[in-house]
Amino acid sequence: MAAKRESPRLARIQELWLLACAVLTLAPDAEHAPAWLTAAVGMTLAWRGAIWWRTATLPPRWLLTFLVAAGSAGIFLTYRQFFGKDPGVALLILFLALKLLELRSVRDGLAVIFLCYFLLLTHFLNAQGIEVAGLAMAALVAITAALASLGHAGRSAVEHLRLSALMLAQAAPFMLVLFLLFPRVQGPLWGLPVDAYSGMSGLSDAMSPGSISNLSLSGEIAFRVRFEGEIPPKHILYWRGPVLRLFDGRTWRAGAQQEKVSPPDTATSGAIRYAITLEPHNKHWLFALEMPDVPPPGAIISREYQVLAKTPVRSRMRYEMRSHPDFVSGADESGASLRSNMNLSANNPRTRALAEQWRRESGDQEAVIRRMLDHFRQESFFYTLTPPLLGENSIDQFLFDTRRGFCEHFASAFVFAMRAAGIPARIVTGYQGGEHNPVDDYLIVRQSDAHAWAEVWLEGKGWLRVDPTAAVAPNRIEAGLASAVPAGEPLPFLVRTDISWLRQIRFRWEAVNNSWNQWVLGYTPQRQREVLSRLGMREPDWKAMTAVMAALCGFLLLGLTAWALHKRVRLDPTVRAWNRLSRKLARIGLARRDWEGPADYAHRVALARPELTQPMAAIAALYIDLRYGRLNGKEPRQRLRGLIADMEIAVPR
Repeated sequence: MAAKRESPRLARIQELWLLACAVLTLAPDAEHAPAWLTAAVGMTLAWRGAIWWRTATLPPRWLLTFLVAAGSAGIFLTYRQFFGKDPGVALLILFLALKLLELRSVRDGLAVIFLCYFLLLTHFLNAQGIEVAGLAMAALVAITAALASLGHAGRSAVEHLRLSALMLAQAAPFMLVLFLLFPRVQGPLWGLPVDAYSGMSGLSDAMSPGSISNLSLSGEIAFRVRFEGEIPPKHILYWRGPVLRLFDGRTWRAGAQQEKVSPPDTATSGAIRYAITLEPHNKHWLFALEMPDVPPPGAIISREYQVLAKTPVRSRMRYEMRSHPDFVSGADESGASLRSNMNLSANNPRTRALAEQWRRESGDQEAVIRRMLDHFRQESFFYTLTPPLLGENSIDQFLFDTRRGFCEHFASAFVFAMRAAGIPARIVTGYQGGEHNPVDDYLIVRQSDAHAWAEVWLEGKGWLRVDPTAAVAPNRIEAGLASAVPAGEPLPFLVRTDISWLRQIRFRWEAVNNSWNQWVLGYTPQRQREVLSRLGMREPDWKAMTAVMAALCGFLLLGLTAWALHKRVRLDPTVRAWNRLSRKLARIGLARRDWEGPADYAHRVALARPELTQPMAAIAALYIDLRYGRLNGKEPRQRLRGLIADMEIAVPR
């Protein structure tokens, strides 16, 4: 029975390559892995580096078995399971780190390489930004270079990296064909029920004191907008989101949504057309300027003119909208609908008494509205991101005691007072304003632009927007959050406007990110059909795309094969020198036969011309080492060309 062939042992330079690749692959996981696992992996990598530096002995197998069991138990105690995205990735991180502690042979090195390749894919489970792709590409080049080093330990690091870059460049056309033509799947493939959609931020369908001010401390992008034509003025940029009409004394909530049967009569104004790229927030609502008329595919418009997707927005979504800013809704509102916007809680008696007094003293509903706005303007109210905590009678405390609040405080107090005065009213949450990026001409709306305003219903007019915040901080509407809050209050770093050079860098970086989102991450089935239609495929389906994809990949493979054969025969300087020797010896009848190897050829030449035995043997041995062995470098190739030149002198013309 034949003995089992052992895998060759790793050279020190190969071990260093593998250790470097593991560090480069594991570094991005430090942000998402549990703290104890990150610390354990860091100590393991340091331990393996010390072993390499001191040429020490690897730990025994029983110790590795114990570390695997302990690490696996820790992962189970952290996640309470082994299945799912996070525990699965944690196990791979653990296995890669511990595999380095038994790194002895080339077979072990291949296992490390394959684990690194697989872990690169898991980085995209947490984020898909261009920076993640750049880090993954750098790691991919290094890992492929490490793979090349397992077969050619004698080559330099530069040569390994050059070979890696060449191999990946050859794969790039196939990647492009597959990206363009492979049938797209809507939504993330890794969407697991337990942990796929955690961590998404955005507006909620409930609002209590402090909820929007906390959201406004985030500089994350909520959505981007591209307008057809000029960007509308700031006072029009009210991005309508959840409409809240139920109040329990502290928290406002949205009621049941009913689809609007027909689009509004939009003859009152011209339309604003735009396209929105919405970041995922795991809720049903979309955002649109007031007032939207026709919903995008897969969405509806409710009776309260809120645009709602039929499924939660769990991946980046691009949709086109049309809005009419002068349109007023609800002129024919039913009595039942109006009554649902009149409910009041039993608390906040001082606000209730003040509103009833205004109703008795005022001539009409509009006078009551003016009294409330004048109250905000004339009393010492302050717009702040850090309002004080409020108790059970939160509206009373805000109006008569603290008088410090954010937009939700002003909107909540206004709507409560209007209802107490007998005026139907409701709260609308969403975003207001946005920042124009001059690099790519998109309007960027951030979480810091989150806002709440009010709507009141007046007989004969319908629902009218009233923004109580504008009565206290008009700069919030015209110039944004940074210009409205008092100096010294905490602001998201990306919202600051006092550092011009930072804004310019941010504009360029966000424009690059937007292009990545639009054309790479945003390459949805709909976008794929649009692109393929422009390329001549009128009705692309999966059968047509598969056929074209297979044909293009076949042509690319043939082209690369022809190029590789050409390079192998014509471009390799070692082969060119060997072929030149064969042509020279052909003049004396000793041309190399196609099937003849270098050793057999040297032996045949020596038999025919004994005086050429020694130089021919030296040339053949050096050629074999350069062509098939681990010998490489400029100096051996120059020596081969010198020996062949001496042979040419010795051979008669």
